[in-house]
Amino acid sequence: MLHEMVEFFLLCVTSLFMVINPLSVTPIFTSMTSQFDRTTSRRVARKATVTAAIILVLFAVTGQFVFKVFSISVDSLRIVGGVIFFIMGYEMVQARLSKIRFDKDNLHEMESYTQDISITPIAIPLIAGPGAIASVIILMSSNSSIEYQLVLFLSVALVSLVTYICLVFATPIMDRLGESGNKVLLRIMGLIVMVIGVEFFVGGLTPIVRRILVIEG
Repeated sequence: MLHEMVEFFLLCVTSLFMVINPLSVTPIFTSMTSQFDRTTSRRVARKATVTAAIILVLFAVTGQFVFKVFSISVDSLRIVGGVIFFIMGYEMVQARLSKIRFDKDNLHEMESYTQDISITPIAIPLIAGPGAIASVIILMSSNSSIEYQLVLFLSVALVSLVTYICLVFATPIMDRLGESGNKVLLRIMGLIVMVIGVEFFVGGLTPIVRRILVIEG
């Protein structure tokens, strides 16, 4: 029993780590928070990773039920995530992702902006994306035992902690690039994010088109 739970734990951690890929999230996060000081960046990272963990746990518990009630498929979630990623990437390519210049007179706007990006798009769909959501739903349905479900929740927490550490330690490195370096990185990552968005969109649309063709055929 213990051996099987250890194997399931390793499966959960490996699957979530590969799908979330904290190393790929890091440069996008640092580009989006380039105007923030270190304390604010850490606060955004903390809220984003905690929010993503909560979202994954909620989908693990209620995902199958919600998808059935609203007739939602993971493919549809991929399409929506792809659209969000493409728009975000376009904004990054234009080097205008941070539309507010922060100073002492508009701290309220800065707080509002950090709240917005920590939830969308960093928490979802950047960290808790369609792949991660689909993974926790599948892993949750693979075994109904309470012990295995707790192992899954522990795995989500562990991967979220690793993601937070990656985000926090990447910020000092980005500080050394300066404003010009951050703008260059912002445009480069914008192109990558747009490509990710297209991949998400095509990956979600292809199975839907195939099902339509099978039905019509």
